Amino acid sequence: MNIAQVLSTIESWPVSAALRGENPGTEWLFPIVETLHVMALTIVFGSIAMVDLRLLGLASRDSRVSRLSDEVLPWTWIAWCTAAVFGTLMFMAKATTYAGNLQFRLKFVCMALAAVNMLIFQFGAYRQVARWDTGTTPVSAKVAGAASLSLWIGVVFFGRWVGFTT
Repeated sequence: MNIAQVLSTIESWPVSAALRGENPGTEWLFPIVETLHVMALTIVFGSIAMVDLRLLGLASRDSRVSRLSDEVLPWTWIAWCTAAVFGTLMFMAKATTYAGNLQFRLKFVCMALAAVNMLIFQFGAYRQVARWDTGTTPVSAKVAGAASLSLWIGVVFFGRWVGFTT
């Protein structure tokens, strides 16, 4: 089975047809799912931005990075999982269209790079957070914060663009 057949199979599922509004009473299903996806992504972006802006020294300067991360990141992960579930449902409605869409692919490139950036930060600068938690943020952490903020802006930008190109 090739990728085109897999995408076509996904689109043939009853839930996919319902998301396209093909069944009576399902006309509003896709807009509801899309709204929940956007709301979850708003929490993802907002919570990540809080930490990134702290790393950059632009917000919450009086807060320890470790404390802010401990308080905010559980919400980030809950919201990210929620956005992933609703995003997957949206994908199922038009899998072939989305898979071939440049903006959709660029959104996922930005997310993948954000994940790599997060891992580098977690296993790099953040391992030494006790040394700089209340002091001057090291350049490596500031670079990670700037990269993260930029990449998540890219996720939002390309994600919105998908809606205008599919």
